[in-house]
Amino acid sequence: MSQDHGAHRGRKQVHLAAHFPGVNNATVWADPRSGSQIDFSSFTHLARTAERGLFDFFFLAEGLRLRENRGRVHDLDVVGRPESLTLLSALAAVTDRLGLAATVNATFNEPYELARRLASLDHLSGGRAAWNVVTSSDAFTGENFRRGGFLDRADRYTRAAEFVATARELWDSWPADAPGRDAAPRPFAHRGRHFDISGTFDVARPPQGHPVVIQAGDSDEGREFAASAADVVFTRHGTLDAGRAFYTDVKRRLRPYGRRPGDLKIMPGVAVVLGDTAAEAQEKAAGIRRQQVSPQTALLTLEQVWGRDLSAYDPDGPLPDIDPDPAGEVARGRVGVADPLAVAARWRALAEAKGLSIRQTVIETSARQSFIGTPGAVAAEMTEFVAEDAADGFILVPHLTPGGLDDFVDQVVPLLQERGVFRTEYAGTTLREHLGLPAARQPDRVKG
Repeated sequence: MSQDHGAHRGRKQVHLAAHFPGVNNATVWADPRSGSQIDFSSFTHLARTAERGLFDFFFLAEGLRLRENRGRVHDLDVVGRPESLTLLSALAAVTDRLGLAATVNATFNEPYELARRLASLDHLSGGRAAWNVVTSSDAFTGENFRRGGFLDRADRYTRAAEFVATARELWDSWPADAPGRDAAPRPFAHRGRHFDISGTFDVARPPQGHPVVIQAGDSDEGREFAASAADVVFTRHGTLDAGRAFYTDVKRRLRPYGRRPGDLKIMPGVAVVLGDTAAEAQEKAAGIRRQQVSPQTALLTLEQVWGRDLSAYDPDGPLPDIDPDPAGEVARGRVGVADPLAVAARWRALAEAKGLSIRQTVIETSARQSFIGTPGAVAAEMTEFVAEDAADGFILVPHLTPGGLDDFVDQVVPLLQERGVFRTEYAGTTLREHLGLPAARQPDRVKG
């Protein structure tokens, strides 16, 4: 890269968001600094830290059923966490600029009701609402709902795409520029494969027009859905080259939908471990990974791939010599592995090449893309990822609740600001403005 080109590319801004931890093995529960996963004070601490760091948004994951392993509730699930949109509505009152992103399932909700809740959050927060669209074809989760298990896997994204389009029709049914006391919605009518609804929408058009839509998914269907309907992609890629390949592929899909590259932000989830020296940071990171993947967790993770009860195996011993059972259901409520035989083959090859045990293999394959090093090195590497079009920014997933962002905000954010790649103050008030996204415009037919 030439010096001039590097200087030019270095000005590309880094976007940052915060993910509240607590599911799977991201959180180190045994650390004495690990606090409550359900107390409101934990959410306020992390959200206020993210806002102090001038992050774009605060992100909440959500599950609709506690997962099970061998017929028992999965030990690493959080029991008792409040519902996301309710929680974010409360956080809107204790934050001023931070975006508020809720994960809500498009399979087990209805467009009218969810559009009302998202519009309400956008009004309560002054234009900071976001919706992370997820889908499910899981009959186990569906048992909690009237239509349990009704949706075929092939229909997940077709329903999600129609769901998003329908919600936007509802938001667009209100005029954008009418005075509040005189505003009135136009009747709406949607006739589609998954939804057949009509009436009038009873919440005024959201301040952002449309709340920001986030999508997580790496399949071809997921990438196409993101290109057609999402504003942000929450992804996971472990290397610069893998990130660039994903970035290039998804961005090239935008043009057929009349969209430009800047209309969709790609933000992988990452972990950050800081140290005074590179060696200290690496040692800390290795210790965290060992804490995250206990012997029990290693076997649970392996069972998700193998589809078998592997409780008799030694986590410090070799991988099983039996093949996975693709139809096995030892773990329920988890996202399935698309090709367990292929995954097992890759893990065996890795374990053989490096002499890894079961636990070491799980650590090696499940560790989230991480930035490990001194604050200066982490700031430099993040800048490079964004400058090289491997990402538009990052969603930080700390391993501690609620103080896991404190060091990053205090030590890395100032260095990103010094590099000129991160804001020194919020320039706007809405999440769309933070992300540099175009305004949500009403179609001409709605403007009348």
